[in-house]
Amino acid sequence: MANSPQARKRARQNEKRRRHNASMRSMARTYIKKVNAAIEAGDVEQAKAAYQAAVSVLDRYADKDGILHKNKAARHKSRLNKRIKAMSA
Repeated sequence: MANSPQARKRARQNEKRRRHNASMRSMARTYIKKVNAAIEAGDVEQAKAAYQAAVSVLDRYADKDGILHKNKAARHKSRLNKRIKAMSA
């Protein structure tokens, strides 16, 4: 347990950031699931729209917020895009 005032403050800040980051990661996963659901349903247009929204979120979390590693975001985008292209072909 934190004993000094500064350690208590850091513990509060860390907990607040941890909850915020967990929320952001959860939202990123939700966007990915929406794309996967559209792909499973066979709806190409909906999958493309969901993919565009997911790409925006993944890029933002990888670049600015540091929620996701940039390579992980790129891997997700690549795999989703590959599945969408396979649908339309």
